[in-house]
Amino acid sequence: MREIFDGMPWWVKWIAVPVIALVVFGGLIASVVGFVIGLLFKLLVFVALVGGLIYIVRKFTSSSSSRSDW
Repeated sequence: MREIFDGMPWWVKWIAVPVIALVVFGGLIASVVGFVIGLLFKLLVFVALVGGLIYIVRKFTSSSSSRSDW
């Protein structure tokens, strides 16, 4: 394989081959990147919701425990 690329001009190795790879695998790369970004967004929403739930529960329990006249 190395002998094949050694005889080629520089633009074939550094421009043509990556462009062909992007054309062939572009859909796969885009779907993987989209999946990762979607997963990170869902993880961020999950962390925000859990943090909000913890904040609300702590605020509610601290305000109800301060009222000892019940």
